[in-house]
Amino acid sequence: MCDAGQPPTDHAAYVYLLGLYLGDGCLSAGRRGVYALRIACADAWPGLIKSCRDAMASVRPANKVCVIRKQGCVMVTSYSKHWPCLFPQHGPGKKHERPIALAPWQRDLVDSHPWEFIRGLIHSDGCRITNWTVRLVGGERKRYEYTRYFFTNKSDDIRDLYCETLDKVGVEWKMTRRGKDPFNISVARRDSVALMDLCVGPKH
Repeated sequence: MCDAGQPPTDHAAYVYLLGLYLGDGCLSAGRRGVYALRIACADAWPGLIKSCRDAMASVRPANKVCVIRKQGCVMVTSYSKHWPCLFPQHGPGKKHERPIALAPWQRDLVDSHPWEFIRGLIHSDGCRITNWTVRLVGGERKRYEYTRYFFTNKSDDIRDLYCETLDKVGVEWKMTRRGKDPFNISVARRDSVALMDLCVGPKH
């Protein structure tokens, strides 16, 4: 919440940006109470970089958005005194080492725009992949391909927010493990993948 005590006017852009921030974003304090919001985006996804820039500009239209190039990625960046008001999850340390909870007004916006939240999380810490397997059918080996979505984040709270939102839109998911760490959420059932393809789609 910021300025006159109201959330941003472009609710959908804000919810998408919230998903990006929870995945690959950070806030850092500068001089005179000005904060930098930075979202890391891989060079491989120019469409994601544009979507991030557009969302950031829509949320704070009076503030300039710039792209700072790093090795293999860019930092989409904007400076404002109001970013901590808009992202009260900001705090010391890494996100997965501290509690992450949505403010009531943020939850209302996510409930109104669940797919934008899911899209932001997938675009930051998720992927769409195609797996394949070979089966013997009628004496012949045939290759079958199937698509799934993965979301990976070390924060229990952020994973819970993602899964709760998937539940609300009717997407079935399951937790998968790498070793002992349950950091991965998989969407693999055909109907759920089709719904994700319709409303989220692959990064580009």
